[in-house]
Amino acid sequence: MVNIQYQQRIESTLSMVPVGAVVSYGQLADLAGLPGKARLIAKYLKTSETQINWHRVIRSDGKIAFPENSEQANDQRRRLLSEGVLVTNNRVRMASFQWQPDMYTLLEKLRY
Repeated sequence: MVNIQYQQRIESTLSMVPVGAVVSYGQLADLAGLPGKARLIAKYLKTSETQINWHRVIRSDGKIAFPENSEQANDQRRRLLSEGVLVTNNRVRMASFQWQPDMYTLLEKLRY
């Protein structure tokens, strides 16, 4: 189980990722003030009952973490495509779609 303070950080940070953008597990961990905790992010998203924007989190190489053509991968791909994120061969081009928060967000909203 992920501690409540970490849960709040993860959810708060993930809620800032805009439609049409993605983050990697490691990037989300860093932005949430949990450096080196990419696996904790994955664990939390897997077990969380809240409907946060889980589909916007992918591997650092741009791949969807679920096995290709699995129900979860198809759901994630469908959600990303509906937000304008191009998914090709179960992969997102990070250079085009990775969220890069502006300085205000980094300094004022992500105060971890």
